Amino acid sequence: MQRKTFFLSLMAILLVFAMVMGAGCTESGTVSPPDNGEEPGEGENVVVKVGNVGPLTGGAATYGISVRNAVELAIKEANANEEIPGVTLELIAEDSEGDWSKAANAFSKLIDQDKVNVIVGAVLSSETAAGGPIAMDGKVPAISPTSTATDLTVGNPYLFRNCPSDDVQASQLAEYAVTELGLSKFAILYTNNDYGVALKETFEETAGSLAEVVAVEAFMDGDEHFRPQLTSIQQKDPDAIFIAGYYTEAAKIAQQAAEQGIEAQILGADGFYSPVLLQIGEEAIEGAIFTAAFFSGDPSPTVQSFVSNYKETYGEEPDMFAALGYDAARMVFEAIKNKGTESEQIREGLAEIKDFPGITGLTSIDEEGDTLKEILILQVEDGDFKRIR
Repeated sequence: MQRKTFFLSLMAILLVFAMVMGAGCTESGTVSPPDNGEEPGEGENVVVKVGNVGPLTGGAATYGISVRNAVELAIKEANANEEIPGVTLELIAEDSEGDWSKAANAFSKLIDQDKVNVIVGAVLSSETAAGGPIAMDGKVPAISPTSTATDLTVGNPYLFRNCPSDDVQASQLAEYAVTELGLSKFAILYTNNDYGVALKETFEETAGSLAEVVAVEAFMDGDEHFRPQLTSIQQKDPDAIFIAGYYTEAAKIAQQAAEQGIEAQILGADGFYSPVLLQIGEEAIEGAIFTAAFFSGDPSPTVQSFVSNYKETYGEEPDMFAALGYDAARMVFEAIKNKGTESEQIREGLAEIKDFPGITGLTSIDEEGDTLKEILILQVEDGDFKRIR
Protein backbone atom coordinates (compact mmCIF):
# COMPACT_ATOMS: atom_id res chain seq x y z
CA MET A 1 0.00 0.00 0.00
CA GLN A 2 2.83 2.38 0.93
CA ARG A 3 4.68 1.54 -2.30
CA LYS A 4 1.53 2.20 -4.32
CA THR A 5 0.98 5.54 -2.53
CA PHE A 6 4.60 6.52 -3.09
CA PHE A 7 4.36 5.63 -6.79
CA LEU A 8 1.18 7.66 -7.25
CA SER A 9 2.73 10.64 -5.43
CA LEU A 10 5.81 10.47 -7.62
CA MET A 11 3.72 10.35 -10.79
CA ALA A 12 1.71 13.37 -9.64
CA ILE A 13 4.90 15.33 -9.01
CA LEU A 14 6.31 14.41 -12.43
CA LEU A 15 3.02 15.36 -14.10
CA VAL A 16 2.97 18.78 -12.44
CA PHE A 17 6.62 19.33 -13.40
CA ALA A 18 5.89 18.43 -17.04
CA MET A 19 2.93 20.81 -17.14
CA VAL A 20 5.02 23.67 -15.75
CA MET A 21 7.84 23.07 -18.23
CA GLY A 22 5.41 22.76 -21.14
CA ALA A 23 3.80 26.09 -20.31
CA GLY A 24 7.14 27.88 -20.32
CA CYS A 25 8.66 26.41 -23.48
CA THR A 26 8.14 26.84 -27.16
CA GLU A 27 7.98 23.99 -29.64
CA SER A 28 11.72 24.28 -30.15
CA GLY A 29 12.32 23.71 -26.45
CA THR A 30 13.51 27.22 -25.59
CA VAL A 31 12.02 29.21 -22.78
CA SER A 32 9.77 31.98 -24.10
CA PRO A 33 9.21 35.31 -22.34
CA PRO A 34 5.79 36.00 -20.85
CA ASP A 35 3.42 37.57 -23.36
CA ASN A 36 2.19 40.29 -21.03
CA GLY A 37 3.41 43.40 -22.80
CA GLU A 38 6.01 44.12 -20.13
CA GLU A 39 9.49 45.36 -20.95
CA PRO A 40 12.27 42.76 -20.83
CA GLY A 41 13.94 42.34 -17.48
CA GLU A 42 17.45 43.48 -16.68
CA GLY A 43 20.04 41.66 -18.75
CA GLU A 44 17.48 40.47 -21.31
CA ASN A 45 17.71 41.53 -24.96
CA VAL A 46 15.01 42.05 -27.56
CA VAL A 47 15.74 41.61 -31.28
CA VAL A 48 13.78 44.01 -33.46
CA LYS A 49 13.64 42.89 -37.09
CA VAL A 50 13.70 45.74 -39.59
CA GLY A 51 12.60 44.76 -43.09
CA ASN A 52 13.69 46.61 -46.21
CA VAL A 53 12.17 46.43 -49.70
CA GLY A 54 13.67 47.99 -52.80
CA PRO A 55 15.41 47.30 -56.12
CA LEU A 56 18.85 45.80 -55.48
CA THR A 57 19.18 44.52 -59.04
CA GLY A 58 17.79 45.76 -62.33
CA GLY A 59 17.56 49.21 -63.87
CA ALA A 60 16.57 50.97 -60.63
CA ALA A 61 19.13 49.17 -58.45
CA THR A 62 21.17 52.29 -57.72
CA TYR A 63 18.21 53.77 -55.80
CA GLY A 64 17.50 50.64 -53.78
CA ILE A 65 21.14 49.99 -52.96
CA SER A 66 21.55 53.55 -51.66
CA VAL A 67 18.55 53.11 -49.36
CA ARG A 68 19.61 49.63 -48.22
CA ASN A 69 23.15 50.80 -47.48
CA ALA A 70 21.93 53.78 -45.45
CA VAL A 71 19.48 51.70 -43.40
CA GLU A 72 22.25 49.18 -42.79
CA LEU A 73 24.60 51.96 -41.67
CA ALA A 74 21.99 53.43 -39.30
CA ILE A 75 21.40 50.00 -37.74
CA LYS A 76 25.13 49.30 -37.33
CA GLU A 77 25.63 52.65 -35.62
CA ALA A 78 22.64 52.20 -33.31
CA ASN A 79 23.72 48.70 -32.27
CA ALA A 80 27.35 49.73 -31.74
CA ASN A 81 26.33 52.70 -29.59
CA GLU A 82 23.65 50.70 -27.71
CA GLU A 83 21.35 53.56 -28.64
CA ILE A 84 18.21 51.63 -27.68
CA PRO A 85 18.95 49.88 -24.35
CA GLY A 86 18.07 46.20 -24.36
CA VAL A 87 17.38 46.17 -28.12
CA THR A 88 19.40 44.70 -30.97
CA LEU A 89 18.31 45.75 -34.46
CA GLU A 90 18.47 43.24 -37.31
CA LEU A 91 18.13 44.12 -41.00
CA ILE A 92 16.38 41.79 -43.45
CA ALA A 93 16.54 43.23 -46.98
CA GLU A 94 14.50 41.97 -49.94
CA ASP A 95 15.15 42.71 -53.62
CA SER A 96 12.08 43.92 -55.53
CA GLU A 97 14.02 44.26 -58.81
CA GLY A 98 11.96 47.43 -59.33
CA ASP A 99 8.83 45.35 -60.00
CA TRP A 100 5.66 46.11 -58.05
CA SER A 101 4.50 42.48 -57.93
CA LYS A 102 7.85 41.32 -56.57
CA ALA A 103 7.70 44.14 -54.04
CA ALA A 104 4.30 42.87 -52.90
CA ASN A 105 5.76 39.37 -52.51
CA ALA A 106 8.66 40.83 -50.53
CA PHE A 107 6.27 42.59 -48.13
CA SER A 108 4.37 39.33 -47.63
CA LYS A 109 7.55 37.34 -46.97
CA LEU A 110 8.90 39.86 -44.48
CA ILE A 111 5.63 39.94 -42.56
CA ASP A 112 4.51 36.29 -42.74
CA GLN A 113 7.82 34.40 -42.72
CA ASP A 114 10.45 36.70 -41.25
CA LYS A 115 8.05 38.23 -38.69
CA VAL A 116 9.58 41.70 -38.99
CA ASN A 117 8.49 44.42 -36.58
CA VAL A 118 8.65 47.22 -39.13
CA ILE A 119 9.55 47.79 -42.80
CA VAL A 120 11.65 50.62 -44.24
CA GLY A 121 10.40 50.67 -47.82
CA ALA A 122 9.59 50.39 -50.47
CA VAL A 123 11.72 52.68 -52.65
CA LEU A 124 9.68 53.27 -55.81
CA SER A 125 6.11 54.56 -55.56
CA SER A 126 4.63 51.61 -57.47
CA GLU A 127 6.33 49.21 -55.06
CA THR A 128 5.03 51.03 -52.00
CA ALA A 129 1.53 51.25 -53.45
CA ALA A 130 1.59 47.46 -53.83
CA GLY A 131 3.07 46.76 -50.41
CA GLY A 132 1.08 49.28 -48.36
CA PRO A 133 -2.18 47.27 -48.21
CA ILE A 134 -0.19 44.15 -47.24
CA ALA A 135 1.44 46.06 -44.38
CA MET A 136 -1.97 47.26 -43.21
CA ASP A 137 -3.46 43.77 -43.42
CA GLY A 138 -0.52 42.34 -41.44
CA LYS A 139 -0.58 45.27 -38.98
CA VAL A 140 3.12 45.95 -39.54
CA PRO A 141 4.10 49.61 -40.07
CA ALA A 142 6.06 50.60 -43.16
CA ILE A 143 7.83 53.89 -43.86
CA SER A 144 8.98 54.61 -47.39
CA PRO A 145 12.04 56.85 -47.58
CA THR A 146 11.59 57.87 -51.21
CA SER A 147 8.14 57.09 -52.69
CA THR A 148 6.75 60.43 -53.82
CA ALA A 149 3.40 59.56 -55.45
CA THR A 150 0.63 61.94 -54.43
CA ASP A 151 -1.76 60.67 -51.72
CA LEU A 152 0.25 57.45 -51.34
CA THR A 153 -0.29 57.17 -47.59
CA VAL A 154 -3.89 58.39 -47.46
CA GLY A 155 -6.28 55.95 -45.79
CA ASN A 156 -3.56 53.59 -44.55
CA PRO A 157 -2.63 54.07 -40.87
CA TYR A 158 0.26 51.61 -41.24
CA LEU A 159 1.98 53.45 -44.11
CA PHE A 160 4.24 56.50 -43.73
CA ARG A 161 6.86 58.25 -45.82
CA ASN A 162 9.87 60.47 -45.37
CA CYS A 163 9.96 62.52 -48.58
CA PRO A 164 7.99 65.42 -50.07
CA SER A 165 5.29 64.31 -52.49
CA ASP A 166 5.49 64.92 -56.23
CA ASP A 167 2.82 67.61 -56.19
CA VAL A 168 4.62 69.63 -53.50
CA GLN A 169 7.93 69.49 -55.37
CA ALA A 170 6.50 70.25 -58.81
CA SER A 171 4.31 73.14 -57.71
CA GLN A 172 7.09 74.82 -55.73
CA LEU A 173 9.57 74.45 -58.60
CA ALA A 174 7.10 75.88 -61.12
CA GLU A 175 6.43 78.87 -58.88
CA TYR A 176 10.17 79.42 -58.35
CA ALA A 177 10.87 79.17 -62.09
CA VAL A 178 8.29 81.83 -62.92
CA THR A 179 8.64 84.23 -60.00
CA GLU A 180 12.38 83.96 -59.28
CA LEU A 181 13.90 82.92 -62.61
CA GLY A 182 11.52 84.88 -64.83
CA LEU A 183 10.78 81.96 -67.16
CA SER A 184 7.52 82.03 -69.11
CA LYS A 185 7.48 79.21 -71.73
CA PHE A 186 7.84 75.61 -70.52
CA ALA A 187 8.19 72.23 -72.18
CA ILE A 188 7.72 69.04 -70.17
CA LEU A 189 9.49 65.74 -70.87
CA TYR A 190 8.33 63.03 -68.47
CA THR A 191 8.99 59.36 -67.83
CA ASN A 192 5.80 57.36 -68.27
CA ASN A 193 5.59 55.87 -64.77
CA ASP A 194 3.88 56.88 -61.52
CA TYR A 195 6.71 59.24 -60.57
CA GLY A 196 6.95 61.02 -63.90
CA VAL A 197 3.22 61.30 -64.50
CA ALA A 198 2.53 62.79 -61.06
CA LEU A 199 5.30 65.38 -61.48
CA LYS A 200 4.14 66.20 -65.00
CA GLU A 201 0.52 66.75 -64.01
CA THR A 202 1.25 69.12 -61.13
CA PHE A 203 3.99 71.05 -62.95
CA GLU A 204 1.78 71.44 -66.02
CA GLU A 205 -1.12 72.69 -63.91
CA THR A 206 0.97 75.16 -61.86
CA ALA A 207 3.16 76.43 -64.70
CA GLY A 208 0.12 76.69 -66.95
CA SER A 209 -1.67 78.89 -64.43
CA LEU A 210 1.33 81.20 -64.01
CA ALA A 211 2.84 81.14 -67.52
CA GLU A 212 2.60 78.91 -70.61
CA VAL A 213 3.25 75.21 -71.24
CA VAL A 214 4.04 74.84 -74.95
CA ALA A 215 4.94 71.13 -75.27
CA VAL A 216 4.50 67.86 -73.36
CA GLU A 217 6.41 64.72 -74.42
CA ALA A 218 6.86 61.28 -72.81
CA PHE A 219 9.63 58.68 -72.65
CA MET A 220 10.15 55.30 -70.97
CA ASP A 221 12.54 54.28 -68.20
CA GLY A 222 15.76 53.03 -69.75
CA ASP A 223 15.36 54.94 -73.01
CA GLU A 224 18.63 56.00 -74.61
CA HIS A 225 17.51 58.25 -77.45
CA PHE A 226 15.32 61.34 -77.08
CA ARG A 227 15.82 63.18 -80.37
CA PRO A 228 12.22 62.84 -81.63
CA GLN A 229 10.82 64.39 -78.44
CA LEU A 230 13.52 67.06 -78.36
CA THR A 231 12.93 67.96 -82.01
CA SER A 232 9.25 68.51 -81.29
CA ILE A 233 10.11 70.59 -78.23
CA GLN A 234 12.71 72.64 -80.12
CA GLN A 235 10.07 73.77 -82.61
CA LYS A 236 8.13 75.39 -79.74
CA ASP A 237 11.22 77.36 -78.54
CA PRO A 238 10.64 77.04 -74.76
CA ASP A 239 12.56 78.95 -72.09
CA ALA A 240 12.87 75.80 -69.99
CA ILE A 241 12.46 72.02 -70.16
CA PHE A 242 11.14 70.32 -67.04
CA ILE A 243 12.39 66.72 -67.03
CA ALA A 244 10.13 64.62 -64.80
CA GLY A 245 12.36 61.59 -64.38
CA TYR A 246 15.51 60.16 -62.84
CA TYR A 247 19.10 61.24 -63.23
CA THR A 248 20.31 58.68 -65.79
CA GLU A 249 17.77 59.67 -68.45
CA ALA A 250 17.90 63.35 -67.40
CA ALA A 251 21.64 63.51 -68.05
CA LYS A 252 21.26 61.91 -71.49
CA ILE A 253 18.38 64.26 -72.36
CA ALA A 254 20.55 67.25 -71.41
CA GLN A 255 23.40 65.93 -73.58
CA GLN A 256 21.21 65.39 -76.63
CA ALA A 257 19.46 68.74 -76.15
CA ALA A 258 22.85 70.47 -76.17
CA GLU A 259 23.88 68.56 -79.31
CA GLN A 260 20.71 69.82 -81.03
CA GLY A 261 21.45 73.39 -80.05
CA ILE A 262 18.61 73.72 -77.52
CA GLU A 263 19.54 76.38 -74.98
CA ALA A 264 16.54 76.05 -72.64
CA GLN A 265 16.99 75.97 -68.87
CA ILE A 266 16.93 72.38 -67.57
CA LEU A 267 14.61 71.84 -64.57
CA GLY A 268 13.94 68.69 -62.54
CA ALA A 269 12.84 67.15 -59.27
CA ASP A 270 14.54 65.04 -56.62
CA GLY A 271 15.23 62.22 -59.07
CA PHE A 272 18.10 64.37 -60.37
CA TYR A 273 20.06 64.25 -57.13
CA SER A 274 22.95 61.86 -57.64
CA PRO A 275 26.63 62.14 -58.58
CA VAL A 276 25.71 60.00 -61.59
CA LEU A 277 23.87 63.01 -63.06
CA LEU A 278 27.18 64.88 -63.13
CA GLN A 279 29.21 61.92 -64.39
CA ILE A 280 26.94 61.26 -67.37
CA GLY A 281 25.75 64.79 -68.13
CA GLU A 282 29.11 66.57 -67.72
CA GLU A 283 28.99 70.05 -69.31
CA ALA A 284 25.50 69.55 -70.71
CA ILE A 285 23.94 69.39 -67.24
CA GLU A 286 25.72 72.53 -66.00
CA GLY A 287 23.21 75.05 -64.66
CA ALA A 288 20.37 72.55 -64.20
CA ILE A 289 18.01 73.40 -61.33
CA PHE A 290 16.01 70.86 -59.34
CA THR A 291 14.19 70.25 -56.07
CA ALA A 292 15.65 68.03 -53.35
CA ALA A 293 15.20 67.00 -49.74
CA PHE A 294 18.92 66.72 -48.97
CA PHE A 295 22.16 68.55 -49.66
CA SER A 296 25.42 66.76 -48.91
CA GLY A 297 27.26 70.09 -48.86
CA ASP A 298 25.34 71.23 -45.78
CA PRO A 299 28.07 72.20 -43.27
CA SER A 300 26.16 70.98 -40.20
CA PRO A 301 28.09 68.40 -38.12
CA THR A 302 25.31 65.79 -38.34
CA VAL A 303 25.17 65.93 -42.13
CA GLN A 304 28.93 65.84 -42.53
CA SER A 305 29.24 62.97 -40.05
CA PHE A 306 26.75 60.97 -42.10
CA VAL A 307 28.49 61.81 -45.38
CA SER A 308 31.88 60.84 -43.92
CA ASN A 309 30.66 57.56 -42.39
CA TYR A 310 28.81 56.57 -45.56
CA LYS A 311 31.86 57.29 -47.73
CA GLU A 312 34.11 55.32 -45.38
CA THR A 313 31.73 52.35 -45.34
CA TYR A 314 30.63 52.17 -48.98
CA GLY A 315 33.36 54.06 -50.87
CA GLU A 316 31.10 56.69 -52.42
CA GLU A 317 29.24 59.85 -51.51
CA PRO A 318 25.65 59.31 -50.37
CA ASP A 319 22.89 60.53 -52.64
CA MET A 320 19.45 61.78 -51.64
CA PHE A 321 18.05 58.24 -51.59
CA ALA A 322 20.67 57.26 -49.01
CA ALA A 323 20.00 60.32 -46.88
CA LEU A 324 16.24 59.75 -46.84
CA GLY A 325 16.76 56.06 -46.08
CA TYR A 326 19.04 56.89 -43.16
CA ASP A 327 16.52 59.32 -41.71
CA ALA A 328 13.63 56.86 -42.17
CA ALA A 329 15.55 54.23 -40.21
CA ARG A 330 16.36 56.69 -37.45
CA MET A 331 12.71 57.75 -37.26
CA VAL A 332 11.92 54.08 -36.60
CA PHE A 333 14.50 54.05 -33.80
CA GLU A 334 12.90 57.17 -32.35
CA ALA A 335 9.50 55.49 -32.41
CA ILE A 336 10.91 52.44 -30.61
CA LYS A 337 12.53 54.58 -27.93
CA ASN A 338 9.33 56.55 -27.37
CA LYS A 339 6.75 53.76 -27.58
CA GLY A 340 8.25 50.27 -27.56
CA THR A 341 9.36 47.40 -29.78
CA GLU A 342 6.03 45.85 -30.82
CA SER A 343 4.75 46.64 -34.32
CA GLU A 344 1.72 48.52 -33.05
CA GLN A 345 3.89 50.57 -30.70
CA ILE A 346 6.25 51.44 -33.55
CA ARG A 347 3.27 52.49 -35.67
CA GLU A 348 2.06 54.78 -32.89
CA GLY A 349 5.55 56.24 -32.51
CA LEU A 350 5.89 56.98 -36.23
CA ALA A 351 2.45 58.63 -36.31
CA GLU A 352 3.59 61.00 -33.55
CA ILE A 353 6.89 62.09 -35.15
CA LYS A 354 7.19 65.86 -34.89
CA ASP A 355 10.18 68.06 -35.73
CA PHE A 356 12.51 65.07 -35.94
CA PRO A 357 16.04 66.50 -36.45
CA GLY A 358 17.10 64.46 -39.46
CA ILE A 359 19.95 65.03 -41.86
CA THR A 360 17.28 65.90 -44.44
CA GLY A 361 15.90 68.61 -42.16
CA LEU A 362 13.23 68.87 -39.49
CA THR A 363 10.58 66.27 -40.27
CA SER A 364 7.04 65.80 -38.99
CA ILE A 365 4.38 63.24 -39.90
CA ASP A 366 0.86 64.50 -40.53
CA GLU A 367 -2.45 62.78 -39.77
CA GLU A 368 -2.34 60.88 -43.08
CA GLY A 369 1.19 59.54 -42.60
CA ASP A 370 2.68 62.05 -45.05
CA THR A 371 5.84 64.01 -44.36
CA LEU A 372 6.18 67.71 -43.68
CA LYS A 373 9.64 69.11 -44.39
CA GLU A 374 11.39 71.89 -46.26
CA ILE A 375 11.89 71.65 -50.02
CA LEU A 376 15.40 72.60 -51.14
CA ILE A 377 16.33 73.87 -54.59
CA LEU A 378 19.77 72.94 -55.91
CA GLN A 379 21.73 73.90 -59.02
CA VAL A 380 24.61 72.26 -60.86
CA GLU A 381 27.53 74.68 -60.73
CA ASP A 382 31.13 73.95 -61.78
CA GLY A 383 30.46 70.23 -61.86
CA ASP A 384 28.99 70.09 -58.37
CA PHE A 385 25.73 70.76 -56.53
CA LYS A 386 25.02 74.11 -54.92
CA ARG A 387 22.00 75.07 -52.80
CA ILE A 388 20.22 78.15 -54.16
CA ARG A 389 17.16 77.99 -51.89
